[in-house]
Amino acid sequence: MKTLEELEAIRQKTLARISLRKEDKEEAVRVVIGMATCGIAAGARPVLTAFMEEIDRRHLRNIQVTQTGCVGMCRLEPMVDVITPDGNKVTYVKVNPEKARMIVADHVVNGHPVTEYTIGAAEQQA
Repeated sequence: MKTLEELEAIRQKTLARISLRKEDKEEAVRVVIGMATCGIAAGARPVLTAFMEEIDRRHLRNIQVTQTGCVGMCRLEPMVDVITPDGNKVTYVKVNPEKARMIVADHVVNGHPVTEYTIGAAEQQA
C-alpha cells in the first residue's frame, strides 16, 4: 500500500505532466499520438511515455501532447503527428520510444523533421 506522501508525489508528477498538455495552443507545437486499440497494441503507450519524459527532461514548454483515435492505417502504428504553430504537420509511422526521443530532439527542438520516419518514407519503401 502507498503512503500519503507517495500518493501526493504521484499526484504532483501527474499534474506536472498534464500541465504540459495545457500550454497555449496558439504558440504550442502539438504532438498527437494514435492511441486507439491498434496503436496501443503496436506499442503507443511506451511511445507516449517517451515523448512526455523527453519533453520533461529537456524542460520544454509550449508543447502540447495529446492522443487521438484510429486514423485507419493500423499497419503503420504507432503513428504520431507533429504540428507546428504555423499549421505544418508531419506524420511519423512505426514510432518506438527511441524514435520518439529523436523526433523531440530533431523536429520539436530544432525544427528538422526526421524524414526517414515519416509516412512518405514508409510509403516509398512499400
